[in-house]
Amino acid sequence: MKYMYTYDLMESVRNTNQWLGATARAFAAYPALAATSNPLVEWLGAWGEVTERTFSRMVAKPDWGIPSVQTGDGKDHIVQVQKVIERPFGDLIHFKVAGRKPMKRRVLLVAPMSGHYATLLRKTVMSLLPDCEVYTTDWHNARDIPVSEGKFDVEDYTLYLVDFMKHLGSDINVIAVCQPVPLTLAATAYLAELDPKAQPKTLTLIGGPVDPSAAPTEVTDFGHSVTMGQLEQTMIQRVGFKYAGVGRKVYPGLLQLASFISMNGQTHAEAFQNQIFRAAKGESSDHDKHNVFYDEYLAVMDMTAEFYLSTVERVFKNRDIARNEFSVNGHKVDISKITTVAVKTVEGEEDDISAPGQCKAALDLLTNLPDEKKAWHVEPGAGHYGIFAGGSWRNNIRPLVLDFIDANAGTAPAKPKVVAVNG
Repeated sequence: MKYMYTYDLMESVRNTNQWLGATARAFAAYPALAATSNPLVEWLGAWGEVTERTFSRMVAKPDWGIPSVQTGDGKDHIVQVQKVIERPFGDLIHFKVAGRKPMKRRVLLVAPMSGHYATLLRKTVMSLLPDCEVYTTDWHNARDIPVSEGKFDVEDYTLYLVDFMKHLGSDINVIAVCQPVPLTLAATAYLAELDPKAQPKTLTLIGGPVDPSAAPTEVTDFGHSVTMGQLEQTMIQRVGFKYAGVGRKVYPGLLQLASFISMNGQTHAEAFQNQIFRAAKGESSDHDKHNVFYDEYLAVMDMTAEFYLSTVERVFKNRDIARNEFSVNGHKVDISKITTVAVKTVEGEEDDISAPGQCKAALDLLTNLPDEKKAWHVEPGAGHYGIFAGGSWRNNIRPLVLDFIDANAGTAPAKPKVVAVNG
């Protein structure tokens, strides 16, 4: 499958479906057909509307779309997205709240590179902004990166994180979500040994596969059931002629999306069927529940082939990080070198992607970190998404994480002075 015509064929199928949807929508809107009420025409227009939107979102990067933030002064402040560091495969960005003094709590949110854009963490960012100065990693779509920029694998990802942490300074508090959890742990250990002054104050690891074998899931079972050769032959393609990354080997976003949907195919089919009926009755809107969810869910990005394959081989199959045998540019990263960074792991009781135990394994690797600097939380009834963006995150986990940061980084807001009044 490692050919450009395969990639272009898949893009052609997507483009054709988008065109069919647009055509059906335009046909149903033809003025002459509006003279009489025809349920079939209304259904055709609704099908076209949903189909066009669905297939167009697959190649569009969502905007952050973060509204204004209300701060302690009771005023709404505009949020500006600023690039702090620009790199070929990903940027470090800052959500600057206009008109607000810099917050004492500084947070680096490490976004996953696992098929979706960093905007998947939009709600997480929004929940942190009122209380923190928030930075995040914004990974690029591999299809848009020229081959001349070279490779990008798990070691390069780790070094990107090292550079971002160095730039932000030692008063930063790092929160990693899902896929980057083991690599963020490795980046922190790398700094602990080679540049201790650049270590973050705290490290919060949320729902990530530090040790995939600690609690097997469908994801880990898949990683063990196929060989690397099979993965390379069936999952890897070369970017087609339409994009700047023409010729680059990638794990295409459209192929990833097919895998995502197949895991819950019936649920997704029912969701789109119901949306078509709502559209036919005029009950759908740009920002209804279905469109808000699927505009993000369907927006997928290509990953470099070397990143995908090295993640499967080194994190899942060989368990390099779980065995404390991970290396970067020939240097063995020793996780036990972390001795001063407070580390908290967060897991969801019902997480079927990174099951409870996979993330907590990080604490067992921190053999030289005092117990008082370790923390672990399992959120009852929470699934994978809920532990970083849903109600469980907002109501339970977020306050615990902020308290953990305050307790270990000295960032707690100053208590108001009590003034005695005589008389």
